[in-house]
Amino acid sequence: MPDYRRWYVPGGTYFFTLVTHERRPLFADRSGISLLRSAWRTLRQKWPFQTVAVVVLPDHLHTVWSLPPGDDRFSLRLGKLKEHFTRAFLAAGGEEGTRSESRLNRRERAIWQRRFWEHVCRDEEDLKEKVDYIHWNPVKHGLVQHVVDYRWSSFRQFVKLGEYPREWGNAADVAHISQKNWE
Repeated sequence: MPDYRRWYVPGGTYFFTLVTHERRPLFADRSGISLLRSAWRTLRQKWPFQTVAVVVLPDHLHTVWSLPPGDDRFSLRLGKLKEHFTRAFLAAGGEEGTRSESRLNRRERAIWQRRFWEHVCRDEEDLKEKVDYIHWNPVKHGLVQHVVDYRWSSFRQFVKLGEYPREWGNAADVAHISQKNWE
């Protein structure tokens, strides 16, 4: 079995990828997005963090979070986010994927992949690369032609703040991330 090691940095800024079980498109419509937003808000009330950037695609999401000083409990937060969403999704009539014998034995639902991908942002350049990747991801997956056209992303907020031009996302803009795959 692989030996997963997480790097816990108190007050750190982290890039995460969470994927649905069997890559089911749970966020392909407003209802899934709404349930995720509600779970996100509930989580932030009890376990605060700053959402730096986010994109929600039909079957996965990427986000960058900054944790409060002295706090490194991102695993707890991600577990609670998955838990809140799962409960609400099933209560709303959502159906889970195929539950393996292992999932049944562990009493796990089949809504999310078990693990998540995590990366500590080491510096501003690393953070910028991850935020660029987040915003470019809908184009990478063929969901839109232009980054600005994707609704479930923090990109427009970044444009309002002057961090990106509205037309950002051409080949020159994404050359440094076009071959990356953090999913």
